[in-house]
Amino acid sequence: MEYISVAQAAKKWKISERSVRNYCTNNRVEGAFLTGKTWNIPSDATKPSRKKKLITTKNDVLSVLKAEQASKQHGGFYHKIQIDLTYNSNHIEGSRLTHDQTRYIFETNTIGVEGKSVKVDDIVETANHFKCIDIIIENANYKLTEHFLKELHRVLKNGTSDSRKDWFAVGDYKRRPNEVGNKPTVAPEQVAAKMNTLLAQYRKKEKHTLEELLDFHYQFEAIHPFQDGNGRIGRLILFKECLKNGIVPFIITDDIKYYYYKGLQEWPSNHERLRDTCLSAQDKMKAILDYFKIDY
Repeated sequence: MEYISVAQAAKKWKISERSVRNYCTNNRVEGAFLTGKTWNIPSDATKPSRKKKLITTKNDVLSVLKAEQASKQHGGFYHKIQIDLTYNSNHIEGSRLTHDQTRYIFETNTIGVEGKSVKVDDIVETANHFKCIDIIIENANYKLTEHFLKELHRVLKNGTSDSRKDWFAVGDYKRRPNEVGNKPTVAPEQVAAKMNTLLAQYRKKEKHTLEELLDFHYQFEAIHPFQDGNGRIGRLILFKECLKNGIVPFIITDDIKYYYYKGLQEWPSNHERLRDTCLSAQDKMKAILDYFKIDY
């Protein structure tokens, strides 16, 4: 898929750049997504009709996240998701930063360390993960694309020690074989074809059930398309797709990671463990939503 800029779309459709941005912001350009503050528009996208949509105030999970993100609200639901999702997803992958240190980085962009050393990569990837969460919120309603997944990986691994390795592909599929749980994954030369097939199959449906999201998550992790960061990218995608499909999103916390990993291993023959683990995590999220009086 090739993408064009707002300026190129404006020239193609013979409208102002402001109108193009408004169309994108209101989810009226199929497949368009944000990278930072830049809109990426499919080259074959057509100009939306001028029919106006009724705008109403919403209190659903995604609407609240977007509103609090835009207002830079502290102490709210968006603030909590940024810290809890980042801390737990990174901690599962070996980060030694505490929850308080993660919160401090988000709130002040600084870190306090007493009596022990901290890996620079843990700090960098924490800050990068905050940006990734912003990306999935901004692009929650758009379909998954290869370009989007690679952009998430590029943002997550940018500035890490891995990014300084010639053989490590930041923002692209792996170049060397890797394993997950001591099990082989798809060979590097087969990843692109496998991912294209997975994404094409997934995009055939507009809406998905939780069971279908978990199946996609399992297949993504089984392919393990990136050299590193697959677990975090996979859980970010899972969170995004819950938002898109009106499903209460959830966070895999460190205390249930064993059941989560075991559930992924058993998924081909038994869906029960992974599904129950995620439903349990979803119950915790519902309690948080009740506290913040958010509809679900």
